[in-house]
Amino acid sequence: MKHTLLIITALMLDVGCSKNTVTDIDDNTYKTVQIGDQIWMAENLKVTHYRNGDPIPTGHSDSVWISLSTGAYAVYDGNESNADTYGYLYNWYAVNDSRNLAPEGWHVPTGDEWRTLVDYLGGKDVAGGKLKEEGTTHWDSPNTGATNETGFTALPGGMRYGEFYSPNNEGTGMNEYGCFWSSTERNEYNAWRWRVTHSSKMDVYPYATKVWGFSVRCIRD
Repeated sequence: MKHTLLIITALMLDVGCSKNTVTDIDDNTYKTVQIGDQIWMAENLKVTHYRNGDPIPTGHSDSVWISLSTGAYAVYDGNESNADTYGYLYNWYAVNDSRNLAPEGWHVPTGDEWRTLVDYLGGKDVAGGKLKEEGTTHWDSPNTGATNETGFTALPGGMRYGEFYSPNNEGTGMNEYGCFWSSTERNEYNAWRWRVTHSSKMDVYPYATKVWGFSVRCIRD
């Protein structure tokens, strides 16, 4: 039944929307996908300006990054080519900035919108696999449960907390983990997030410190 619903929603997207892409303020164009009643970006965000054209600060050292209380972004390991595939890593202050990260008509999903997606796909035990890109081109082996039957194509963009973590230290590196912000604050220090890993279908770590740098996917208003 779920598979049939996904086919139906894919057909609805083809005939019900004027286009299957969205373009940000920097003229980056992203594929989109409909899953249930939601329409999501099918690629990680890589915008460098807020919606009003103001630049999002970047280039911070490790020690500065972990002390920020304002919006910023980074590219994993300082290698700009990583952004072409995995997008940028944003702290939560950029997500929460009133100038908006998302393109016009879109927004960073709330915690409830992430939960709606996961519930629609059958819960956390199976949803991650349906959202992850298949194979090991970008994900480390074994990429457990990955089918990408939704077309969401979740990618492992890694994380930043000062330094860029890699598989050789805390195991939170590119190709291992895809972690995505929600716009929902938990308290003064933390906000809600969603995470998938190479070694499980879905690994739910419900919140993180706002200074972490995570990937962002946007959802249509």
